[in-house]
Amino acid sequence: MSITAATVKELRERTGAGMMECKKALVEADGDIEAAIEAMRKSGQAKAAKKSGRIAAEGAVMIEIAPDRKRGVLVEINCETDFVAKDANFGAFAAAVARTALESGAADAGALAALPMAGDSGTTVDAAREVLITKIGENVQVRRLVRFEDVEGTLYSYRHGVRIGVVVELVGGDETLGRDLAMHVAASNPLCVSADEVPAATLDKEREIFRAQALESGKPANIVDKMIEGRLRKFLEEVTLLGQPFVKDPEMTVDRLLKQAGAQVRRFARVEVGEGIEKRNENFAEEVMAQVRKD
Repeated sequence: MSITAATVKELRERTGAGMMECKKALVEADGDIEAAIEAMRKSGQAKAAKKSGRIAAEGAVMIEIAPDRKRGVLVEINCETDFVAKDANFGAFAAAVARTALESGAADAGALAALPMAGDSGTTVDAAREVLITKIGENVQVRRLVRFEDVEGTLYSYRHGVRIGVVVELVGGDETLGRDLAMHVAASNPLCVSADEVPAATLDKEREIFRAQALESGKPANIVDKMIEGRLRKFLEEVTLLGQPFVKDPEMTVDRLLKQAGAQVRRFARVEVGEGIEKRNENFAEEVMAQVRKD
């Protein structure tokens, strides 16, 4: 079977691989484009597997909100370097994954990986990820998916660069308030909406810390108890959305702002790239010196 420029072009369009890689695959497959695609997929999977253990703590948070603002998703897609996070190929993949997440109804990143990419019924999210790894030479992971489905209120969002994404479900209020609240969450990073949502284990831990601090003061037991409760109230103000000072007007709490608007926040989600990933600290000067000593 002859290998023509048109065949190479078609293979490039279908796989996203480079011209020389496509030509090589076609030669090895004796010009059979389907066999070449299968071989390239297997090769891509092998390369992806080798890179899957490398730390991917950079990337982007993507947001997709349905036109009726009743459904929405935040998706974190990771890569290894900030340089690749700004790459057009990575950006296009991340945007397509977010559209797929919204359209599919996938519950989490694991379920999303097995689904066909939006606009490309023949390629799953995971297969497209493997192709991208081969193309850019870095580990890429679809790490987190947060879904808002059939909400009672209205969804508003804010994205700070590509690293932080926020979606807020607001009942009442308007678009300006919704966006301001999403920006506030991005900046202040509250733990939850209100004090009654703070996990009991978190409260117990903080109370234990405050008690140890208060006992060091040598105050009587009744005073210590008051000190603990006072510090606990302050802690709840700091970690809850309603208790925090509003970033655009620190003289007003978010709770008061919402009451004035006759609005209520039902839920919010804030996703930041790389949260919880232990990044490798590299000292290149030390690496060079170590190599010099070996030589």
